[in-house]
Amino acid sequence: MAIEAASVLSGTVPAIAFVGALGVGSQWLAWRFQLPAIVLMLAAGIIAGPVTGILDPAAQFGTVLEPLIAVAVAIILFEGGLTLDLKKLGDARAGVLRLIVIGAPLGWFLSSMALRYGAGLSWESSVVFGGIMIVTGPTVIAPLLRQARLQRRPAALLQWEAIVNDPIGAMAAVIAFQVVLALRGADEVSFGAMVLGVVFAAFLGYAAALAIVRMFRDALVPEYMKVPVLFAAVLAAFSLADIVLHESGLLAVTVMGLVIANANLPSYEELRRFKEHATVLLVSGLFILLAASLDFSALAQLTSRSAFFVLAAVLLVRPLTVLASFVGTNLPLKERCLVAFTGPRGIVLIAVAGLFGERLAAAGVPDGALVGPLAFALVFGTVVLHGFSLKPMARALELSGGESPGVILVGGSRFTTGFAEALQKTGVPVLVTDPNHANLRRARTIGIPTFYGDILGEAAEHSVEFLEYRTVLAASDNDAYNTLVVADLGPEFGRDEVWRLARPTENQSRHALPPSLSGRVIGEGRTFDHFECLMSEGWSVRLTRMTDEFDFEMWRERSPDARLLGVLLSTGKVTFLPETPKGGLPVNSRVISMAPPET
Repeated sequence: MAIEAASVLSGTVPAIAFVGALGVGSQWLAWRFQLPAIVLMLAAGIIAGPVTGILDPAAQFGTVLEPLIAVAVAIILFEGGLTLDLKKLGDARAGVLRLIVIGAPLGWFLSSMALRYGAGLSWESSVVFGGIMIVTGPTVIAPLLRQARLQRRPAALLQWEAIVNDPIGAMAAVIAFQVVLALRGADEVSFGAMVLGVVFAAFLGYAAALAIVRMFRDALVPEYMKVPVLFAAVLAAFSLADIVLHESGLLAVTVMGLVIANANLPSYEELRRFKEHATVLLVSGLFILLAASLDFSALAQLTSRSAFFVLAAVLLVRPLTVLASFVGTNLPLKERCLVAFTGPRGIVLIAVAGLFGERLAAAGVPDGALVGPLAFALVFGTVVLHGFSLKPMARALELSGGESPGVILVGGSRFTTGFAEALQKTGVPVLVTDPNHANLRRARTIGIPTFYGDILGEAAEHSVEFLEYRTVLAASDNDAYNTLVVADLGPEFGRDEVWRLARPTENQSRHALPPSLSGRVIGEGRTFDHFECLMSEGWSVRLTRMTDEFDFEMWRERSPDARLLGVLLSTGKVTFLPETPKGGLPVNSRVISMAPPET
């Protein structure tokens, strides 16, 4: 079967389609069954590659494989740079700075010690590979953060460290390798050229970013060409920097993304979202290719000391590096511990380690050939470990979103306050927001969490832990603002999780909005004024439990005048309903409705 399948995938195009389907399919299964996506992708790649022989990247992609991986890593790092908005860093700024300034060199030293005395490598290989181990990898961190739903500050610490330290790790490996060559008497070593290469890469990334910003602001590029121009500029900067100094292209694209992220471009969100979608595809493909390229015979060269090295890297090197870096900061102990025991490695480490392992072997370092297999062992060990441990650890430390997905109610009114009060009594996290301070007085009086300000503004990004909430209801008295909330938060929360109240002109074709703006409507098409009028007449929001004896049909018979709003599932998730559900509701769920005053 493996031979027949391999013959079907003999061409590059079928192999690309198979890798894409396998990667995206693994991500979907991970989302559907709440499993670590990275672990599923690695398992799928191993089964498709060395186990069954269906996928053989070296044979099916040939010489295109390495450049393809390099370009994909460049795009991923650039997209990572696009997320590094300095204004959003907030109180994580000091921790991030220490992880870069203190953590990178300290991690290099401790990793080199672990390689020398744990894995038993020579000093030459240990110092070069130790520099590469500075890399934690955005290709791994991003899926893990998405799955674990960490709070803002620990997530920012891990994300910034992974993105910024990636090019630093590559540059450290370049420096260490040049030192090894110098100690071995090589003639081609030029430290001056190396320094110039690093400076050139940083300057090139900065200049390319400024050029893009200027062109976009001055309307020199039409909207439909902005993403293609950006892609072309990223590839050009990466390639040109890499020609001058190998691996410096990673530094150029990271700097480029960082500058663009902080330039306040009006089209920034559209660019970031597109690049984010592209990155999901690239990460999926890279991990499938990584796992499918696994060579069991190369891993057979490793001894039991390799396992000791992986354990030392996870349980000693990483915690000591992080905890020493955070000395003197005001970070809570539980956040320090979470970051200290979270250090997965990814595709960048594999690619860079494989390259320098070959170079070390060519330079006459006897154990240079072991660097690649050790990198595989480290990546697989940390990915599997953190893939299964990060979410439970974050939950145990109370650093992740709550078990009950919360609800954000936009607009302070009688209706939203009554809605929030009813949900809060069942243990559902709620937040009522309004830019008018007076509108929140009623909610604050009865102890409902509130946010004074615009939920779409920068202040909300710094003050609101959005990961605690899964659903948004735009229910202010301003229909245009409700539409804006739906359009802006829809891509972040998912369009199935962002709802609004109906507009008075909802059913008039002249005033109809496109699906991307209209969002989903609750309350069977009733408006803000309708619900406010009912509240003023004494109506209230009530929750009624469904049982085997008392189902939805019986509830409707007993409450014919009630206004159906949604359902609270047994999992704690609130789902709004646009109309009366067909087929009833699950047992132990609760109907959420507006009910008339009791007589």
